Amino acid sequence: MRLPRIATLLGGLLLSRRGRGFAGRHAGKLAFATLAFEMWQRHQASRPGAAPTASSGAKSRAKTRGRGRWSGRSRR
Repeated sequence: MRLPRIATLLGGLLLSRRGRGFAGRHAGKLAFATLAFEMWQRHQASRPGAAPTASSGAKSRAKTRGRGRWSGRSRR
C-alpha cells in the first residue's frame, strides 16, 4: 500500500533539524490541515459523477499534460 502524498511530505519534513522544529511549532496546524485535506479528498470521491481515482488518490501522469510556465516560455 502506498503512502498518501501528505504523509510523505510530513515524513520528509521530520528528517531535517529545522523541519522538526517547524513541525514542533506548528503541529496542531499541520494535523488540522492533514485532516481537512483527507476529508476534502473523501468528499471529492463521493460526489455523484466523480471519476474513480487511484488508491493513492494520485492522477495518472501519463495522460495529463503539465501546466505551462508562468512566463509563457517553452521548456528546453
